[in-house]
Amino acid sequence: MSYRILVINPGSTSTKISIFDDEKEFVRVTLRHSEGDLCRFATIADQHEYREKFVLKFLEDNKIDLDSIDAVVGRGGVLRPMPGGTYVVSKAMYDYLKAPKQEHASNLGALIAKPIADRIDVPAFIVDPVVVDELEPEARVAGHPNFERISIFHALNQKAVARSVSDKLGKKYEDCNFVVAHLGGGVSIGAHRKGKIIDVNNALDGDGPFSAERSGGLPTGQLVEICFSGKYTKQDVKKMLKGQGGVVAYLGTNDMMEVEKRIDNKDEKALAVFNAMCYQVSKDIGACAAVLNGDVDRVIITGGVANDKRLVEYVQNKVSFIAPVEVIPGEEEMKALAYGALRVLNKEEKAKEYN
Repeated sequence: MSYRILVINPGSTSTKISIFDDEKEFVRVTLRHSEGDLCRFATIADQHEYREKFVLKFLEDNKIDLDSIDAVVGRGGVLRPMPGGTYVVSKAMYDYLKAPKQEHASNLGALIAKPIADRIDVPAFIVDPVVVDELEPEARVAGHPNFERISIFHALNQKAVARSVSDKLGKKYEDCNFVVAHLGGGVSIGAHRKGKIIDVNNALDGDGPFSAERSGGLPTGQLVEICFSGKYTKQDVKKMLKGQGGVVAYLGTNDMMEVEKRIDNKDEKALAVFNAMCYQVSKDIGACAAVLNGDVDRVIITGGVANDKRLVEYVQNKVSFIAPVEVIPGEEEMKALAYGALRVLNKEEKAKEYN
């Protein structure tokens, strides 16, 4: 049986929309929203009806009958921690995202998907939201009872590329062990064991390696001194950790292509910062390999920065002794969302409930 799936992926100032017929995407658009339009809303959640109208207009413009759609899937938001998988957008999930503890554009995915799905009496789903939590007990212990390590990362793309490589190996994801390094504006490196991500750095708050915009795991003593120096506000320090940290703090740019140009022009500082970032990524890949007792089927490098051939070559040279390295540049979020819904529709897995 063939299924038509509407995919909705909200960003801070954009909404990506796709239609898939089974595994084939046949139309996609990225709608841009002006700051002027969005600033009228007190919260991100308040934007859902405004953005829903754009989705419906997209369907009308492309002559797609709403009744031809078998499921609607949206990007998962910042919910309570949950195992990976495809989830039905329940009333409990919808109500939580209307007044979430943390605002994020991805919260809109379910808020837009459910009213459209309800209108035509089909299921609404989310897939592998950023709060996927499958950590081993040991991975949660931070080193002091006032602290706990938290799982927030690029779960959708990490799971998607892991499944893709599993298929390539002729195996099920649940039968494989991988180390997946997602390299983008933030970096997340996860240890995948038999279908679960048992350890991963908190990519949202900036743990792990530094990246284009995040400082990564800073020396804690020095961080404490800065916090109480009186020179910086709480907001200043948060910006150091995320947004104004990492490569942009050292070099004044978060554009890795610009960094590459500087390296080609013999900029020694740019090369030193670049190498240090690659070094930290490689080191954390090795740490995840240790978590898996060295039993690793593949090391997978993905995310937008995986298009950087110099970076990939550096990391490959460091970690290829662990396992063969697969490079999957970019992130296929729309495909990952559609395929998650399709697995449920095809009864390959059962949709999970959010309570």
